[in-house]
Amino acid sequence: MVARIVSTRTDAEVSLADTFGSAKATLPGNAVVKEMRETAFGAFAAHGLPHRRIEAWHYTDLRSMMREALPLAPLPDVRALEAVRVELAAAILPAGPRLLIVDGTYVPTLSDALPEGATVRSLADVLAEGRADLIDKLAAAKFAVGDSIVALNAALMQDGVVIEVAPGAVIAEPIHIVYATAAQTPVARFFRSLVVVGAGAKILVTESSLGAGGRVGQTFGALIFDVADRAEVGHTCMMTKTEPGSLRLDTFIAELGADVTFSSFALVHGEGLMRRQLFLRCVGDNTKAALNGVSLLKGRDHADTTLDVEHIGLGCEGRETFRYILDDSATGVFQGRIRVAPGAQKTDGKMMSRALLLSDDVVMNNKPELEIFADDVACGHGATCGGLNEDQLFYMQARGISRAEAESLLLEAFASELADNIGHEGLTAAFRAEVADWLAARTVKG
Repeated sequence: MVARIVSTRTDAEVSLADTFGSAKATLPGNAVVKEMRETAFGAFAAHGLPHRRIEAWHYTDLRSMMREALPLAPLPDVRALEAVRVELAAAILPAGPRLLIVDGTYVPTLSDALPEGATVRSLADVLAEGRADLIDKLAAAKFAVGDSIVALNAALMQDGVVIEVAPGAVIAEPIHIVYATAAQTPVARFFRSLVVVGAGAKILVTESSLGAGGRVGQTFGALIFDVADRAEVGHTCMMTKTEPGSLRLDTFIAELGADVTFSSFALVHGEGLMRRQLFLRCVGDNTKAALNGVSLLKGRDHADTTLDVEHIGLGCEGRETFRYILDDSATGVFQGRIRVAPGAQKTDGKMMSRALLLSDDVVMNNKPELEIFADDVACGHGATCGGLNEDQLFYMQARGISRAEAESLLLEAFASELADNIGHEGLTAAFRAEVADWLAARTVKG
């Protein structure tokens, strides 16, 4: 009798192993980076795609949801880049330099120069050069330990940008990282970018997608911030208009020094499967950090926001506020954990998730957590789910406003409030316009 070996790996996991095996020789990086890639893929292979038995992925069972792994995106050719250039020229973006990443590859010819005090290089060049300090920051080994998707991104990262901001530099306009796609068929793209902010510097970085960029196929992205003392950093992300059947997994990582002011806001809406996971460490004293986001979900959308905030320094303040609007048969996930290390006294941390449920068929999963190992702290969390306030709707209808318009006004106020705290008029207007478009589409459908 001949024994038969039955593989426990899924088709997607087998395809990812084949992709790494065939692509690793051509992926950028020196010998140290190539070893790092091998180690990262080994970590992925040991765990496979995350599933519901892994606590952080309990509500987003990727092993069952990701049925196939698409081929790695090829380098965009001249014809494809011309189409992106035309689309970029027609795009309406707030003022500021644009850095184009097309199918995972940074394209300098479509990008703008950065102002004095900031420099940008392609990830591929940095990996080939092998500068030890930058490679260490890109590896982000202290974050997301055991997370197989972060490991997969490290193994297959094709390109991205590395931005360095000089100490004391003030960059007046936001730097736009714009994702676009040129492939004619669905592909998988892997990019990883790093922003190193010097002491006392000030910068605002935004992420958005151009046309179908990052909205079709499979996207595995990572953005890492390394922020020195006394810096002021803002960040925004539009994770919007993904297409049916698409998959987008974004990882956001930030390490903050002392006396830093840091804020991040994200708008999430679209079809398919979306997950943003955020890892933030306040290592210096007296730092203030805010993570905010809004998810607008309808149809069978699935959007997962999972965050891990670690306080290590003294006297730090953390504010995490996330809001959801769910309609039809959509599924929302919010998982948030605040960790206070031993000795991180005077930590002030607050986390809140609020969801408006517009249908009996929606699902909202909330799981806030606190892990506190210091005795002089003020930390708390909360989560609410409910419908629109009928008293407010009645009040508005009594003054001649239709119920549909009254609902839209209340929903717009609920969704747009957090965008008002971005601190940049042009970006706030852009986010408000996205919210208005989503609400208008919902009204037309209704």
